Amino acid sequence: MEKNHIYTLQLDWTGNKGLGTKNYNAFERSFSIQIKNKPTILGSSDPAFLGDPTKYNPEEMFLASISSCHMLWYLHLCAVNGITVLSYQDQPLGTMLENKDGSGMFTSVVLKISITLLEYDKIDFAQSLHEKANKYCFIANSLNFKVKHECIVTVK
Repeated sequence: MEKNHIYTLQLDWTGNKGLGTKNYNAFERSFSIQIKNKPTILGSSDPAFLGDPTKYNPEEMFLASISSCHMLWYLHLCAVNGITVLSYQDQPLGTMLENKDGSGMFTSVVLKISITLLEYDKIDFAQSLHEKANKYCFIANSLNFKVKHECIVTVK
């Protein structure tokens, strides 16, 4: 049975310096994201687009969404398949193409994962679960490109 899940938040532009968007340099690209019962996220555009480098930008949050969704599915699959993950770290790399007209899109994401397992004999099976996690990840399923994985496994 299919189920719809609804998500909502409030996004407020906080970058009006008094002149609104009178010209390209008259405003900050700052915003806040509020979700009920959660800490506020302060964001801005990437510094390449006049953003505040101390705040999260949409491209970073996009990459974090892909990485964290994959991790949560991967940990779930390991748990239900008897694989004990002791640590999981990802340093994903996303590539965004900016077109001459200013539009653009992400063209690739590579998850660069390092995990530590308890069981030496389950390394190959653990590696294979990354493809399955990608198949189930809600975010990866919403993309127009395939998420790639590079995983280093150690055993404790």
